[in-house]
Amino acid sequence: MTPPAARGPSEAAGGAAFLAEPHQCTLTTLRPDGSPHVTAVRFTWDPATGLARVLTVASSRKARNVARSPEGRVAVCQVAGFRWITLEGTATVSNDAARVAEGARRYLLLPALARPRLPR
Repeated sequence: MTPPAARGPSEAAGGAAFLAEPHQCTLTTLRPDGSPHVTAVRFTWDPATGLARVLTVASSRKARNVARSPEGRVAVCQVAGFRWITLEGTATVSNDAARVAEGARRYLLLPALARPRLPR
């Protein structure tokens, strides 16, 4: 997703640090009928380039939505309690082996998410 515009209270209060924290996020793309498709994802953030990467398979609805409209706008929203940040920008789907490998390498470096504690 490039180039994102960050919005939210966490932008002003350490947005870069918040983006580096492990959180489940939502990715919003547009379906062919124009309605929003919102799905849970994780993404990697490259502060040097302002690039957010989401790994998925080409057959997923989100990848098909982006591929159908490469100039289409997308949003990634990361929320943790009362802290949140939304990145808005355009997205591309890449099958380039080097780009996919770099995305996978960065994804494997993400810290594990804490497992929710279920009531007993």
